[in-house]
Amino acid sequence: EVQLQASGGGLVHPGGSLRLSCAASGFTFDEYAIGWYRQAPGKERDAVSCIAGRDRTTYYRDPVKGRFTISSDKVKNMVYLQMDNLKPEDTAVYYCAIDSLMFCSSRPDYWGQGTQVTVSS
Repeated sequence: EVQLQASGGGLVHPGGSLRLSCAASGFTFDEYAIGWYRQAPGKERDAVSCIAGRDRTTYYRDPVKGRFTISSDKVKNMVYLQMDNLKPEDTAVYYCAIDSLMFCSSRPDYWGQGTQVTVSS
């Protein structure tokens, strides 16, 4: 059974940092692309950053380039999203998800539960 457990969200001031973690199990890391997605109130859920399980190729959506860093640890089956210089527009529920065919798929195979990130002064 695939399980994706996201954690690390919270309330942070603008300019602050958070590190999200996704504990993954039930699948072979190398065979999937793993991504972080977010959904703000009233908006669609979109990919923020993704990493290929096999070669760790990464992708970042333009609004987070230079501020967010995605990484993975195959030994621990963990995926991280380091978020620096956070802005109020980063406020959203963040999800980790995996897909076996597409990098940063808009409809990944499996979703984890979300973790709330709120950036506010």
